[in-house]
Amino acid sequence: MARTAGIRAARRVALALIAGPVFYLLASVIGALIPSGGSVRAGGPVTIHLVTGPIHYDFLLPLDAQTRARFAAMNDPGLPLEAPGAEWLVAGWGARDFYTTTGTYRDLSPRAVWRAATGDASVIRLGLAGPLTGEVPVRSIAMDRVTYDRLLDAILADFARDAAGRPIALDHPGFSDVDMFFEARGRFHLFRTCNTWIGRVLRDAGLRFGAWTPLPLSVGLAQRVHLGG
Repeated sequence: MARTAGIRAARRVALALIAGPVFYLLASVIGALIPSGGSVRAGGPVTIHLVTGPIHYDFLLPLDAQTRARFAAMNDPGLPLEAPGAEWLVAGWGARDFYTTTGTYRDLSPRAVWRAATGDASVIRLGLAGPLTGEVPVRSIAMDRVTYDRLLDAILADFARDAAGRPIALDHPGFSDVDMFFEARGRFHLFRTCNTWIGRVLRDAGLRFGAWTPLPLSVGLAQRVHLGG
């Protein structure tokens, strides 16, 4: 009898371990399909890109006069916005422990995964990129200047600031010679991920996007369905 009860309990645990990720995946698809945000139609003179790495999506913002002016407070020897050849500003949000130590899946540590799943402080990474070569796939979104300015507002609002209102750079190396990490607002967890941040910023800009996009596949699906990418 005791053995039978133990087997049943083990089966329940195994079922829960399988069902949890399956439900999360299904919810991420449904959340991507549910429309949310404003009614602004994509299209206009400004084109941004969503670039996916091995773990999550980042924004690629054109390093034009508007972008450089809005991010002037972040200009630093480690992030020289006026650097020759710099054409794009990479912007992403994520869990502090996970994001600052994980360039690829090979860098994953149990501690970083656990903190990302259960809750961690957040950071924003900014980096510079040169001309797009086509080697890295991107998803493009065109918009007008007003919408783009709102998108920049949404990104800048998530930087933590010191008493003087300045962004707080982390004393931590980036992944290259031209990127930096900054302290960010809000906590990261399973339901508020780097990919849900992408969706929220787009919705705050006035664009229609998926209501909840926790996974890279959610972002890609929402972009195709709601923005015609």
